[in-house]
Amino acid sequence: MRLLIVGTLRGQLTAATKIAMDKGASVTHADSIEQAIAVLRSGKGADLLMVEVAIDIRELVTQLEIEHIHVPIVACGIENNARAAVAAIHAGAKEYIPLPPDPELIAAVLAAVADDTRELVWRDEAMAQVMKLAQQIATSEASVLITGESGTGKEVLARYVHTRSNRAKKPFIAINCAAIPEHLMESELFGHEKGAFTGAVARRIGKFEEAAGGTLLLDEVSEMDVRLQAKLLRAIQERVIDRVGGTRPVPVDIRIIATSNRNLVEAARDGQFREDLLFRLNVVNLKIPPLRERPADVIELSTFFSKKYAEANGVPLRPFSAEARRALAMHRWPGNVRELENTIHRAVLLSSGVEIGVDGILTPDGTRLDQARGPAAVVHAAMAAEQVTRTLVGRTVADVERDLILETLKHCLGNRTHASNILGISIRTLRNKLNEYAGDGVPIPPPGGGEVRGAA
Repeated sequence: MRLLIVGTLRGQLTAATKIAMDKGASVTHADSIEQAIAVLRSGKGADLLMVEVAIDIRELVTQLEIEHIHVPIVACGIENNARAAVAAIHAGAKEYIPLPPDPELIAAVLAAVADDTRELVWRDEAMAQVMKLAQQIATSEASVLITGESGTGKEVLARYVHTRSNRAKKPFIAINCAAIPEHLMESELFGHEKGAFTGAVARRIGKFEEAAGGTLLLDEVSEMDVRLQAKLLRAIQERVIDRVGGTRPVPVDIRIIATSNRNLVEAARDGQFREDLLFRLNVVNLKIPPLRERPADVIELSTFFSKKYAEANGVPLRPFSAEARRALAMHRWPGNVRELENTIHRAVLLSSGVEIGVDGILTPDGTRLDQARGPAAVVHAAMAAEQVTRTLVGRTVADVERDLILETLKHCLGNRTHASNILGISIRTLRNKLNEYAGDGVPIPPPGGGEVRGAA
């Protein structure tokens, strides 16, 4: 966590500095807007600006926009002056903190900016395998490519790898390759020299140099322009960069982690992504399964989010009803963990009974989750499971389990992933069961709904 404090406030910000450093933040001071901009240009960077309220915050925001620097601002004042606080918020500050500083308040602001609550929570075997590999390679210097659908937690996993690496005490710098206009991306990555283009009034250090000694995350790297991919490849291979308008190479010491929700092999085949860059980035691939393939994680994450948002909103922590748990487990979660988190946040706010019932688990349009339209195969599989469970008496557990698995698989048209999701078991467990049944001569529905065969 990098904190830049702007102003002095008669020594009160010194006390705030000490509190922040005690909480693990690295702190830099600037007396004025000009000094603050110079610090940010220099590559020291900041995750948060704590600014004296007497400073022209609107002017600071304007200067940051001109420089294309995106960093949240918190205003500080010696008195709890409501008018000053409102003016600061209107000018662009995210929050107003009265001074003398309250250690708990400072800690809360730092935690909110650093988003320390973005924890990795997993229970499913499929995710456990990914985490085992992530832990194994964290201390290496290898480039890492993290792939997975939108909302699966790729950036969270990237931070996890960084915090367990030998570079953990150095910066973790993230840049979203899809969010920055193409004509600005080169300067954002590599920096520029004074006069390199119109508006380049001073040298600006780019993300490669800002991440010196640490980790640079290239989020959604598949969206980077092909021309710029060649310069990125050189930077990774040679460990040097060229600032825009520069006359000599600048050495860099960073680890690269990239993410993508696209199939980069196909993108390379189609000429949309350089194959040689893919090889450089994909030394280790961490592929995060979608939430629908991690059924054991759904309830684990739901419990985590319910506790998180109950505490954040000051409401009682309520358990999920059995019906609510079924609705959560049956949903396909096209938005993955991000969708689940938003759903649970709504449920925590809307529920008022002793537990969170299915009535409180709603889609964004207000539809009950268990009534939202889903794939026909999922609905049929659920009905099949219910029919099988009505005839339990007088049968062994193994027989019931076998029929439940086979009927569910049949109605999922042989799709192993869908069936394992409905059954609440891992895909590996399902395949082991099917191989066992096939060995006993039981016909197994093949993938794609073809003819029943004797092997899984």
